[in-house]
Amino acid sequence: MASHAHGDEPIVVGLDPDPGRRAALGWAADEADRRRLPLLLVLAQNVPTPGYRPTGGRPSWEEWNESLHTTGDRMLKEAVAFVESRHPQVRVSGLLAEGHPAWVLREQARNATVVVVGSWRLSALQELFTSAAVALPLIAHAPCPVVVVPEPEPEQAPEAEHGPEAEHVPERQPHFVVGVDGSRHSAAAVDFAFDEAALHGSALRALYVWQPPRLGTPDEEAAVQECRRLLSETVAGRTADHPEVELRQDVVAGHPVQVLTEASEDALGLVVGTRGHGGFTGLLLGSVSQGVTQHARCPVITVPSA
Repeated sequence: MASHAHGDEPIVVGLDPDPGRRAALGWAADEADRRRLPLLLVLAQNVPTPGYRPTGGRPSWEEWNESLHTTGDRMLKEAVAFVESRHPQVRVSGLLAEGHPAWVLREQARNATVVVVGSWRLSALQELFTSAAVALPLIAHAPCPVVVVPEPEPEQAPEAEHGPEAEHVPERQPHFVVGVDGSRHSAAAVDFAFDEAALHGSALRALYVWQPPRLGTPDEEAAVQECRRLLSETVAGRTADHPEVELRQDVVAGHPVQVLTEASEDALGLVVGTRGHGGFTGLLLGSVSQGVTQHARCPVITVPSA
């Protein structure tokens, strides 16, 4: 890959071998267009591609290698054409690499603005042990933000509403959600969330998830007030840098995965940190990270601490 000037680091997107899965590629292309950054498409392969069919007997290494390159080059060209038709002005290039996708993308993350990967519904066991799952290793080790874009599920035909009694549900204002836990490590996630909201011309919801002790607390009202204070301190100053971003601050009690999943239902993106203390961001490399990447209904953006 050609080197990029400082401040011009590309957006890197990991391609899915299935051409029907284009959600991550579309998100990355749109983001590259908004940020006026180059886009690097990475196709990592370490097994024979679906298009490979041996002519007979055990395939030789030469046949396997030729299949990887031939089919991979075709997939890259198709993906580049997809981006060029969507955003002709975006500078797009492709990289075909041999190796596990998580390792290849982690290496490319060293010189990237963000790394984008797709996601589809997997069980907890599949998320940990299938080669298709690359999100968690990237979240744990990438030095830049990682965006996990869920593939849309097959749509079901909505039931028709008839008559004047059919209720009109107003559309909600487009917004991002950022998870805050009150630690200094939340700062990077909050900064990124404000930037994204400004780029999209959307609002921002800063959400503090409070988990009450199982046996309760002597003064729950005081505990909630402390959470609100930490939330206000974390977002303080960002509104001055982004006066155009409408900010909403909420403290919600409950389990982090459940609260964040519900908050993602109508959001443009969910932004969280990868480090923390005492709050849900400190758990992101464990159950919470698996939960939000599996269940969130919008792109999940994990931002490493500065």
